[in-house]
Amino acid sequence: MIAYFDIFSGISGDMTLGAFIDLGVPVEWIEKKLSTVLKGFQLKTKIVRKNHLKAIDVVVKVIEGQKLSRNYNDIKALIAKSSLPENVKINSLTAFKKIAEAESHIHNKDIDTIHFHEIGGVDSIIDVIGSFLCVEYLGIKKIYASAIPLGSGSINCSHGTIPVPVPATLAILKDIPVKPSDAKTEIVTPTGAAIITTLATSFGAIPAMNMGKTGYGAGKRETGSSLPNLMRIVLGEDLNLETEKTNNIQKENIYIVKTNIDDMNPEISGFLMEILFENRALDVCYIPVQMKKNRPGLQIEVICKKEDLKTIINIILTETTSIGVRYHECKRSSLLRKKTFVKTRFGEIQVKQITNPDNSINYVPEYEVVKQLANKKNIALRNVYNQILSDTNSHDYDLAPLDKN
Repeated sequence: MIAYFDIFSGISGDMTLGAFIDLGVPVEWIEKKLSTVLKGFQLKTKIVRKNHLKAIDVVVKVIEGQKLSRNYNDIKALIAKSSLPENVKINSLTAFKKIAEAESHIHNKDIDTIHFHEIGGVDSIIDVIGSFLCVEYLGIKKIYASAIPLGSGSINCSHGTIPVPVPATLAILKDIPVKPSDAKTEIVTPTGAAIITTLATSFGAIPAMNMGKTGYGAGKRETGSSLPNLMRIVLGEDLNLETEKTNNIQKENIYIVKTNIDDMNPEISGFLMEILFENRALDVCYIPVQMKKNRPGLQIEVICKKEDLKTIINIILTETTSIGVRYHECKRSSLLRKKTFVKTRFGEIQVKQITNPDNSINYVPEYEVVKQLANKKNIALRNVYNQILSDTNSHDYDLAPLDKN
């Protein structure tokens, strides 16, 4: 099960929780689970209609005597000592850390003592943890989201009048795709920004999926926009995941980084490749090219994951004579593989176990392991390699049951 957050008119904690309840998560179940974190609250829901679209509006009713605000350490302690599922704890701590870091930077205060007002109240804690509980209840394995629209104007808060988007929201949305809207007030709260940046793996168009239910959550603002203050979550089955399961093919998005160089000392290229792999490059290759003025040059091509893109670009621009790189996102399909150990005539050694589309298995020795054996036994590397392949393919030697680190 996957989910797509269609954030066409902003996102907040109550909008997210309302959309999940509209998808069928029982309010009583949410209250019961949240009672291990907080006491003295009740969830009230009602159906509202905006532009003839039905949605769930959620209100947290706080019993008199509850603390209205907490600091970051208070919130961490509440979550840590609760009996929440581990994934819910991790996501909740991640989301509140995002908010705390944003607030501490803005107000120049230590993160552990930063005091939340609107965000640290009972309703925001319920919205954040409740949303992550709903993900668990619905069995959602992966979440995608649209680009996030931002409002304009100003709002009044405990610190006075501040511009929209508020500084904390901007800090949390760093490196996240956003877009303008015609809303004249706040439509993305720090709580909503923290929830979606914790959950979503990518932001953009809806993924390939067999669509199921759609749930709508209602905001409480008159935004001045042509769109109603709603957010919707679409559930579905991942079409790509079905292909991976049947064909043993893993699909993922990766980045390719390229640059051409014609004025670098060749000795640097060896060091460059080492440091790129040390910083989680998935692959590095050098290609001879003929450049302007008929100069022989070198094209550097690096494959990496999105989270490592900035590091890879920085290394290339720092360690080489390049003054610019090109990069783009693309899809990669690869056979399923994992590290395991097999018993061979050389003893138990580490290999790559590769699963083919027809479910047959290949075992490929790791180069460094083969190199060490060749040096130790004083045997040609290719002979060691061939003997290991013969042992693993003939099955004369048993595979070791293995889960080694």
